[in-house]
Amino acid sequence: MTEAVTVRRDGDTFQARMFWQRAARLLVPDTAIKRVAFETGPKSFDDIWVEYLPGGGQLDHLGVALLREHIQCKWHVAPGTFGYAELADPEFINANARSLLQRAHAAREAAGGQAGSTRFKLLTNWSVDRNDPLKALIGMRSGAIRSNRLFDGTTDRSQVGGVRKLWREHLDIDDKALEAFAVSLAFGQAAESLADLRDQLDAIFFMAGMRRIPASASAFPYDDLIFQWMAQGRLEFDRDSLRDALKRENLLAGGEPAPFVVGVKSFEHALDPLELRCAKVLDLTPVFDSRFIQDEADWSSTLYPKLAEFLRKAAGDGEKLRLALDAHATLAFAAGSILDIKCGRMIELEQRSPNRRIWAANDSVPAADWPKLSTDLQEVGEGTEIAVAVSMTHDIARDVQAYMAGLPQIGRLLTCSTSEGPSHNAVRSGRHAADLAAAIVAAVRNTPDVSKVHLFLAAPNGLSFFIGQRRPQLGNVTLYEFDFEGEQDRGYRPSLSLPNGRAPLTTH
Repeated sequence: MTEAVTVRRDGDTFQARMFWQRAARLLVPDTAIKRVAFETGPKSFDDIWVEYLPGGGQLDHLGVALLREHIQCKWHVAPGTFGYAELADPEFINANARSLLQRAHAAREAAGGQAGSTRFKLLTNWSVDRNDPLKALIGMRSGAIRSNRLFDGTTDRSQVGGVRKLWREHLDIDDKALEAFAVSLAFGQAAESLADLRDQLDAIFFMAGMRRIPASASAFPYDDLIFQWMAQGRLEFDRDSLRDALKRENLLAGGEPAPFVVGVKSFEHALDPLELRCAKVLDLTPVFDSRFIQDEADWSSTLYPKLAEFLRKAAGDGEKLRLALDAHATLAFAAGSILDIKCGRMIELEQRSPNRRIWAANDSVPAADWPKLSTDLQEVGEGTEIAVAVSMTHDIARDVQAYMAGLPQIGRLLTCSTSEGPSHNAVRSGRHAADLAAAIVAAVRNTPDVSKVHLFLAAPNGLSFFIGQRRPQLGNVTLYEFDFEGEQDRGYRPSLSLPNGRAPLTTH
């Protein structure tokens, strides 16, 4: 009995924290969210719904901005997996008759004319079985079903065809109706613990001007508050009604206003999308398939120009800018090259891992126990170009060497790590990252007769940004991205070459 109560309470806590991730965003300046509701809406997708301002919602796989998102939260006491068949099984959601698919289909039908801009999302701490056909159908950047993968031209005898057949017959619809319905489905895995979700809320509450609860406090009043409001019939909130309700509960903070935060994303975080906590977001995900770019020419022709325009406008809003980067290392470096060390702005960076922190080049005083830069220079050929492997989070020297075998113009390999070796804790702060960036650039410049730099980064995005701020000192640079998802050959591909004729932001 005690375990059952704990599981139920944890499920309620999970739902409440998912609500606050979205509702608190109502109080952030320039929010894209118009309204948020709790425990109201179509059956089985009534835990939370979010309404966005026109054009302000996350983009779907076709680049259309969502107007509304209905979210069903499902918490399990132990880890587990599910696949496409479970979605057609009522027992998966502890129901007697109607499955999750049937309820989502009915909800979409009820949406009427807004169905095309409405998403129905399952948020759960279970993951999709990696061996199930459903896994390959879900787009990494949105969590939504990709219609081109579901309708891939195969027959019903194929694996994907089996998914179509089961869902089509279960819903009693044809392929055309199935395609229209399936793209409105999305899935998110709550890999974080409840404690991690609380830590995420602390940053969002700071931005929203809400009272923050110390991590050392056992009680977290926000978890229970939303259920108290539900009992009072308060289910929907816009900015004014939420602010008024929080004021009555003494949950609005005083002091300085939250910083102006802008985000850049080339992939999607499942539970913490940047739109929930940034005033403005540059969404570059449409040119990627999962984390793999669809056309490599877009690095220079599309992504860098868009990034430069976005950051220049954002930097014009004040002397201080906080930047959140859910993006490839190439784009973190590129952002630094635009907001370089002469830009005249105080730049703060939201660093996600290993724990979310705010980094700045002056955020701390150097400590004696910080790992120092360790370098190893190898002669690998007769060429005048140099490969630089920045191995901060993990060792990439072997992968870089394998890739270099096809580049005879490279004559040297410079591996940069720390005195303690690669790890996710190798870089301790923004100041440490800035100092390491300066040391890495100095090590490259101290290598004689270098005509071009080939840069391979396995590092926190904050460090990649600070290296990018010193791009002019490196000269001509080509960056590379690794195929971590194994969609091609689990090797490197060239991404962006700089300079590309676009000047960095300067104020002098």
